[in-house]
Amino acid sequence: MSGLRAIRGEIVHFLGDPADLGSDALAHFPDGLLIVRDGLVAELGPAGELLPRLPAGTAVDDYRGKLVLPGFIDTHIHYAQTDIVASYGEQVLAWLEKYTYPTERRFADPAHAAAVAEFFCDELLRNGTTTAMAFATVHPASVDALFAAARKRHMRMIAGKVLMDRNCPDFLRDTADRGDAGSKALIERWHGRDRLLYAVTPRFAPTSTPEQMALAGRLFADHPGVYLQSHLAENEREVAWVARLYPEARSYLDVYERYGQLGARSVFAHCVWLDDTDRARMAATGATISFCPTSNLFLGSGLFDLDRAQAAGVRVGLGTDVGGGTSFSMLQTLNEAYKVQQLRGQRLPVERGFYLATRGGARSLYLDDRIGSFDTGREADLVVLDPAATPLLARRTAVATTLAERLFALMLLGDDRAVAATWVMGEPAWRRP
Repeated sequence: MSGLRAIRGEIVHFLGDPADLGSDALAHFPDGLLIVRDGLVAELGPAGELLPRLPAGTAVDDYRGKLVLPGFIDTHIHYAQTDIVASYGEQVLAWLEKYTYPTERRFADPAHAAAVAEFFCDELLRNGTTTAMAFATVHPASVDALFAAARKRHMRMIAGKVLMDRNCPDFLRDTADRGDAGSKALIERWHGRDRLLYAVTPRFAPTSTPEQMALAGRLFADHPGVYLQSHLAENEREVAWVARLYPEARSYLDVYERYGQLGARSVFAHCVWLDDTDRARMAATGATISFCPTSNLFLGSGLFDLDRAQAAGVRVGLGTDVGGGTSFSMLQTLNEAYKVQQLRGQRLPVERGFYLATRGGARSLYLDDRIGSFDTGREADLVVLDPAATPLLARRTAVATTLAERLFALMLLGDDRAVAATWVMGEPAWRRP
């Protein structure tokens, strides 16, 4: 990650939210040049203007005919569930018992954790994802393995040790004190190291005692800059269970708030079954929703109301939620997000979809000053998309007359095959053979 290099192609990024700025949100260079110095964006503009100013000998990677966008940002994924993606036939609570817990048990073995982490990070890059917020397991070694694999690839990774001290199998059950001590040690070891950030990680309110929830809230408060990630209001049966476990709370969200877990950098996956009071509290506290459409559909959880979240002013990112989610591909995730909104009688404009996958995802993680766009000084993570990656894509995009039409074709017809290359910090991290 040193020196000067340039990327040429059709370059697209967002200056803000299309819901606020309309067409002014999108910056488009049909033949653009992105100049990178020491891993950071130095300049962006028309290739015809910038190429003559490059110092002699500067490496220029030519992606003309392809689209260059900021690297995708996945705000909720389980690396330990990689091996159970596409497991048949359950809703979320049964899914945990039948598939998740037995699979996560294997992560007590550091060698197994390392092997899965290596595959997981490679699979993210193969799909154009350069930043992810991920759950590990209760085992500290599972966090070490994921951070080590991400660090080797210079990826930006947010992760943490799962906290569970009740309503889970004995072989995964921690104690409140042990979970707290293990999390503190991992924060000291990894948070802020290179591009790595730590997330305090109670799995969800039903699997933590009030004591553990209080300690998690204290960890979040006592370590400025760390994140908190959990699940919220994914499934109606889950919501009813939480109401029985925490009868004093007004709502599922209120449980987290009572234990000091709402605020900037707290990210809650799903949020399908919230009310307007919940959304207002999330907006007021700066908490974030991770919208996980493939998982919500696959597990039969429900249809997320993106319009209400937007109207309430809640920060929203996109999550694949592998393995309940069915694809590492952010293009496939956008495909399903579009359909979820259709079923709700809403619309997801293509520009807003790609915004949520890039700059919007960065904003939801409070990282838009570092990633998610090609603004000067940002970390130079990018994905190169090939509109002719498959025969059908090539045929469809050949008759497209606008950028929006070509992006929409990629969003509906694209998957990992459409990713020609992924760059991390201004260097190629994966290229399609």
